Amino acid sequence: MVLCICLGPKRSGKTHLLKALQDIEQVDDNSFSTPTIGTNIYNIVFPIDTNGDDNKPKPPPPPATETDDNENKTAEKRKKKLPPLKSIRVLEIGGAMAPIWRQYFNDVKKLMYVVDTSNLCQISAAGVLFYSILAEPRLQKVRILLVLSKMDYAYRQMRNEALLMLQMSKLKREIRQNITIVEVSPVTKVGLDGIYNWLKIP
Repeated sequence: MVLCICLGPKRSGKTHLLKALQDIEQVDDNSFSTPTIGTNIYNIVFPIDTNGDDNKPKPPPPPATETDDNENKTAEKRKKKLPPLKSIRVLEIGGAMAPIWRQYFNDVKKLMYVVDTSNLCQISAAGVLFYSILAEPRLQKVRILLVLSKMDYAYRQMRNEALLMLQMSKLKREIRQNITIVEVSPVTKVGLDGIYNWLKIP
């Protein structure tokens, strides 16, 4: 199983987010969570595409010529696409454990980093932790998802201020990892589809 870990400062919204991803009805305006002491494991099963596109019968391909057949075989050998994942296990590690996060970096394939965009005072500290993660040698080939959380509490300009304070433009030029950025609100459910799509990637 693909190993994904979820990190972020204390009270950045990791638990709320993962609960919403695990069960979309589990989080609402009245939900609350306490800071994670230690770790939590979430088994996330991806929702079925409601559009039904995956269930529609596909038209038969046109008859292939010998040349096309050879080209197709060559292309398949070069790159075989793996099917999207149907579920994933995510390990949440509490923000209070930041000094020992490195102990959990072995065999990680994906990493979610959650930042509370409604708390600009925390973002500088979140940036320092984020830089240390990106510099870790074991994470140089890991997929990174930067989650700008609690967008329901933030005004629109906070998103730009958060990215500016995290120095994302500079980071993208200097780091090897591919960083995907999503804006989410576990309460309003905005942005959850973007996280599901990222998690589905094998």
